[in-house]
Amino acid sequence: MSNTKDFIVEQLKQRIIDFKSEIKEQTVGKVIKIGDGIAQISGLSDVMMSEMLEFTVNEGTNSNKSEKVYGVALNLEEDSVGAVILGDFFNIKEGDEVKSLKRILEVPVGNSVIGRVVNPLGRPLDGKGEIAADKFYPIEKIAPGVITRESVSEPVQTGIKAIDAMIPIGRGQRELIIGDRQIGKTAITIDAIISQKGQNMKCVYVAIGQKASKVAGIVAKLEEHGAMEYTTIVLAGASDPAPLSYVAPYSGVAIAEYFMDQGEDVLIVYDDLSKHAVAYREISLLLRRPPGREAYPGDVFYLHSRLLERSCKLNKEHGGGSITALPIIETQAGDVSAYIPTNVISITDGQIYLEPDLFYQGNRPAVNAGLSVSRVGSAAQIKAMKKVAGKMRLEAAQYRELAAFAQFGSDLDEETKSKLERGKRLVEIFKQDQYKTVPVASQVLIFFSVTSGLLDNVPVEKISEFENGLNKYAENNAQDILKDIEEKGELNEKLEEGMKKLVEDYKSTVDYLEKDISTAL
Repeated sequence: MSNTKDFIVEQLKQRIIDFKSEIKEQTVGKVIKIGDGIAQISGLSDVMMSEMLEFTVNEGTNSNKSEKVYGVALNLEEDSVGAVILGDFFNIKEGDEVKSLKRILEVPVGNSVIGRVVNPLGRPLDGKGEIAADKFYPIEKIAPGVITRESVSEPVQTGIKAIDAMIPIGRGQRELIIGDRQIGKTAITIDAIISQKGQNMKCVYVAIGQKASKVAGIVAKLEEHGAMEYTTIVLAGASDPAPLSYVAPYSGVAIAEYFMDQGEDVLIVYDDLSKHAVAYREISLLLRRPPGREAYPGDVFYLHSRLLERSCKLNKEHGGGSITALPIIETQAGDVSAYIPTNVISITDGQIYLEPDLFYQGNRPAVNAGLSVSRVGSAAQIKAMKKVAGKMRLEAAQYRELAAFAQFGSDLDEETKSKLERGKRLVEIFKQDQYKTVPVASQVLIFFSVTSGLLDNVPVEKISEFENGLNKYAENNAQDILKDIEEKGELNEKLEEGMKKLVEDYKSTVDYLEKDISTAL
């Protein structure tokens, strides 16, 4: 018995000798009010804006187990902090302990997130295991200054003929896609991502408030076309709480910024910022931020400006990387003058407007060339495209005017008839099926054909068939011409002659051409 006592005493003495006290400073507060995913907390006097907070939650009244739920400090008031909870808030109660983590909310970044579907906190949703990231980026960051940027000059080839020709997008540009629901806004962005295969471009698709089934379909299509190899999807689902929809686009741009900092080019899609604004309004009104115009909080403009300003083209001294942003905004009955649409139009470098009437007439993508604009313009096109598209934009504009005028008169002169027929062929050329992107060299070839009058004797209803046949014929018989267009990016007399001969040779193989060109004109 005495031996046991001596042993215990010795052990205690040794423990006392080995004891080292560690002073750990930690800011701890208490939940004073909780509801609708919003918590009011007291005792966090030195917390920072957007700082991560850790809630310790008991898993039930009869359980000693506890789990950790994270939140973000958004309202810094005199005697309390308003925080949004990023997760299940139903077990959080008044009086629960909250710790400030001294870290701004951050997400994992790097090559480990490529090909993955993650939530706005960077946690995997695709069942492919944990993400082994050794680097984290804060979701909120000041945008690069003017001195670190350079002008946009390199094209982003979307593979969509109407956009690459008339509304070109450059690396580092912010181009808004705007239109009513269900008329092809997401389709344009998915085609643009698919078209980046082999273009040395990483892609990030941010789904805000989208149905999980819709995003699963998008993932399947991207995998089918081999696009998930360079794409990350950030998903805040329709059933997720509003704070996750609020955080999602900032998480997406943080992932993109990592690659830009490595000198790489990134294409990021925000689908869509209308739902982002709605989520922010919900959070803000629960936090008792005063409503502004159309019941939105007064700082909703800042919400999107601080997000989209992070997209830019850096100069060579700062790595030369870029982020190209394609934000999507949904309009109600084509009202582009509403509050949120006008906000985002004023922040971006142009917009692609999709018109319901064109969509229902079968013109898909339903791009309205009159209301769409790219403020970067032809600086974001290769010289060959610039040369053929310049003529085409003018002819398309003339066609719209003449078509409206021709409705009121039947007796038209030959020149007007010629322009109308050429315009009809242009409209047909711009029609394009989803997931069938067209390489830039093939676009230049078909645009050259139509503006040079080589398609004037092809019946309008056969234009699509002719284009598909010409592309296959060129791939099999004129690889050198397509390669010259792609590599040199410039048209010269010799190349134009080669293209003309190629089109004439192909025309000799088809049997549906108009015998007398005057019947076409």
